[in-house]
Amino acid sequence: MSRLLEPLAVGRVIGEVVDIFNPSVRMNVTYSTKQVANGHELMPSTIMAKPRVEIGGDDMRTAYTLIMTDPDAPSPSDPYLREHLHWIVTDIPGTTDVSFGKEIVNYESPKPVIGIHRYVFILFKQRGRQTVRAPASRDHFNTRRFSEENGLGLPVAAVYFNAQRETAARRR
Repeated sequence: MSRLLEPLAVGRVIGEVVDIFNPSVRMNVTYSTKQVANGHELMPSTIMAKPRVEIGGDDMRTAYTLIMTDPDAPSPSDPYLREHLHWIVTDIPGTTDVSFGKEIVNYESPKPVIGIHRYVFILFKQRGRQTVRAPASRDHFNTRRFSEENGLGLPVAAVYFNAQRETAARRR
């Protein structure tokens, strides 16, 4: 297993959200000034607004789909809503960022109530533009099924962060 995939396996993103894949496109996710790194914690107050997501690749004619999901909804010990969908942007040209794509599911700020939640960003390469359709619901979303229904194949990049409820004491 590559060094890029190891933290995704340890964090159970590979297995619970996606199958093992070969990372082939650079993706940088940044909330304000905080860059998302596998397994690092971000405070809910930091993740209220949608992040900047820069996509690598080598051709603007290649389109990508970004998915953000919470596999721990409503709580890590009883994730019966797994996965909860927070965001989908499609038709993102390679070498640009999500602002050039089409938001088909609006960004929903993570609001973890119980336990430490993982929030996963998954990037897929599309077969063509305007080929990805919005899912019917945010709850019980399934990344694998969505990928299959939209002909996306395996991911080309993924990264996740952790967040938990912010108490007044933790905000200081």
